[in-house]
Amino acid sequence: MDQPSLYDDDIVTWAEQQASSLRKLARRPELSNILDWENVAEEIESVGRSQVSAVEQKLLQMLIHVLKYMSAPSAQSTRSWRSEVVAFHAAACRAYAPGMRQRIDWSWLWKTAQLQAEASLRMFDDRLVVGLPDTIPFTPEELVSETFTMDWALERLASALNRPADHH
Repeated sequence: MDQPSLYDDDIVTWAEQQASSLRKLARRPELSNILDWENVAEEIESVGRSQVSAVEQKLLQMLIHVLKYMSAPSAQSTRSWRSEVVAFHAAACRAYAPGMRQRIDWSWLWKTAQLQAEASLRMFDDRLVVGLPDTIPFTPEELVSETFTMDWALERLASALNRPADHH
């Protein structure tokens, strides 16, 4: 092999490159048609997609718990929300690869986190904090940074709230 494998560092990019290579091989008439090239390529791509989906789910759970804590800081569950943010963050950091940045739908992630946090809070007669930004107030790099903490996220979120202008 001319270059080191991306398999261990960025499985998503690796999977896309491998699938692309297989599709190129499939177009070569001198190669056997015994192999189902397209479905093999699709299966390899699905490995990358499942990795992205797993990271999305971990980030989603992180954001849901941050939003719930921001919205209901005196709720009984705040301790478990804090510990779950730590756990989901650690798992997301471990699984995240740079090639995932452009494959994660950050807008969907933010909107879905808000919807799920709101639904969860309503079960206990709480509401999602008002004035949340329309776009995610965290960069992908911040979300998977070793320095990410619940307190940091709450401060960032508080500063991003759309507050009505003072009219004196």
